[in-house]
Amino acid sequence: MTTAIPAAGWTGALLGLAASLVLAVLGFRAQRRPDAVHHRQLHRLVWLVLGGAALSMLALEVALLTDNFALAYVAENHTRSSSLLFTITTAWSGLGGSLVLWALVLAGYTAVVARQVRSTEDRLGTGALAIMGIVGVFFFGLITTVANPFEILANPPADGPGPNPLLRDHLLVAFHPPMLYLGYVGFTVPFAFAMSALLLRRGGVEWLRRTRRANLVAWSFLSGGLVLGAWWSYEVLGWGGYWAWDPVENAALLPWLVATAFVHSSVVQVKRGMLQAWNFVLVIATFALTIFGTFLTRSAVTQSVHNFTQSGIGPPLLGFFVLVLGGGFTLFALRGERVASLSRPESLASREGAFLVNNLLLSLFAFVVLLGTTYPMLVEAVTGAQVSVGRPYFDRMAVPIAFGLLLAMGVGPFTPYRHATAGVLWARLRYPLLAASAAAAALVLAGVRSAGVVTVVFLAVAMAGATVRQLAVGAPGRRPRDLLRLVTGQRAYWGGQLAHLGVALVAVVIAVSGAMADRATVTLDRGETTRFAGYSVTFERSEQHRLPDRLVTDAHIVYRSGGKVVRVDEPRLNSFPGRPRAVGTPSVWTTPTRDIYVALADLQPERVTLNLYRYPLMVWMWVGGLLVVAGGFWALSGRIRRRDESTVPATEEVRSDA
Repeated sequence: MTTAIPAAGWTGALLGLAASLVLAVLGFRAQRRPDAVHHRQLHRLVWLVLGGAALSMLALEVALLTDNFALAYVAENHTRSSSLLFTITTAWSGLGGSLVLWALVLAGYTAVVARQVRSTEDRLGTGALAIMGIVGVFFFGLITTVANPFEILANPPADGPGPNPLLRDHLLVAFHPPMLYLGYVGFTVPFAFAMSALLLRRGGVEWLRRTRRANLVAWSFLSGGLVLGAWWSYEVLGWGGYWAWDPVENAALLPWLVATAFVHSSVVQVKRGMLQAWNFVLVIATFALTIFGTFLTRSAVTQSVHNFTQSGIGPPLLGFFVLVLGGGFTLFALRGERVASLSRPESLASREGAFLVNNLLLSLFAFVVLLGTTYPMLVEAVTGAQVSVGRPYFDRMAVPIAFGLLLAMGVGPFTPYRHATAGVLWARLRYPLLAASAAAAALVLAGVRSAGVVTVVFLAVAMAGATVRQLAVGAPGRRPRDLLRLVTGQRAYWGGQLAHLGVALVAVVIAVSGAMADRATVTLDRGETTRFAGYSVTFERSEQHRLPDRLVTDAHIVYRSGGKVVRVDEPRLNSFPGRPRAVGTPSVWTTPTRDIYVALADLQPERVTLNLYRYPLMVWMWVGGLLVVAGGFWALSGRIRRRDESTVPATEEVRSDA
């Protein structure tokens, strides 16, 4: 039994590797000669890939749940004292297990694509399956070689150290990594179809239509993964923030930025037949950046709390990244002339023009983040010197671009296609602009002197006002039934608007919490009180609690207002066996208007040093992020229009609401 489970996992990985290899070969063969392969052969291979990945993940989970320390992965990442939840999540908390999850998600997406391929006459689909087979060969190859989680130890220990303490101290470990993987791996689907279309020298919108759902699924899950990652950082790390421009955080942001550009530009191609070559560039870049992000996380070339331990996986990942980037753009260079769009935007003062500006700003944003992330690594590789690129660079470069993006998001969806006259734009935006001006003036009169806060609120209110106006124009009856019919009948459009509102809300919270936060570091003896955020804050006592997997030392912090106790918080330090340093967990008191955040800087039986923070509107950061995700899934639920929308009459978008 000790070796049967690892053997089953190894067998599953080998099965996935072999089936992926044959899938790639037969997929390309079917693309060249459809009569040489039956589509059921491809389907059987896909099911073998999925079965192999599922068997590997099942074996890993069983080994963890049965405390099988003969397995090297279990011995390095598990401990008997872990709770059931964190025992299950340990399957993706280490390097090898995370790749097994990656392979399982990839196999699932491959199975979804295979359901579309009902005949080998579908050469676009068979080519996509071949590309996904190649990606599967790479990741199953990693599992069976340099990152094998099924190695057996000759002398297994009686217990292990458990996963990284940061990975067993919050419920979000069960959701954040899988959501990121569903996002990362999902972009394999549009990449595979794009490569297949280039191999066939086939332009048009068919590959976009067939990947729309997969692209929105991947984008929505990656959006959710970013939001949950920021929330996790805020709740667990105890540094008082949610985003630090950490290299691995940036590695997740980069494909999201480029994929967001692709979501917008694909609309322009479907509607107006433009930006076709640009869409190929964006798809290749998005998938390449997911591989780059995987390289950063798993190669330990950067210093980050997200990194896995040092391993030999870095060179293969870097090589695959170069292969994807070089191979993808070489194929595009050879075939791009055959698939390029002939039409161009008639005017920047149009919806397609606004989408183009949006794309350029998102791409510039991605370049700025990529440059800041890779510059220290490049300098160290060339000169051996260690340099750092910190928050000042990212804030100085990214904030102006973010303002431009908010402006483009606010204007673009309400601008007609082809050409917008000044009169039409003024008619559509005058009331939102008046409302935004009133909101900005109210902030100034209330004493807000931060130009950034006032600007962001102005843009966010204008965007929200334009959305409300569009609802009113689209549903003249203004009855709930009319509004519901409108937003359910045009789910792609209104899903986008919901996501835009979420982004605007997040931008407001970032601006307000950054410019109007209060911070203090205080040292209190037992029973001593300080004033913070309008409350009397008292350190009453500290206590220790022995839990199955840790020793918890907490500080009892009491808030009083008007002499009455209004809340008791317990920020704590967690000491895990076999781990040299205790891990702090802050306490967060959340209300609709502000968060009060307390983290332990030092804790002694009779004295405590506290880092205190007050962040206005912080809860709305997570609400805004969830609105972005909800917008993506709402757009996903809409049906795909099959008619050629590039023939929409020029007057269709310019209605008489002027």
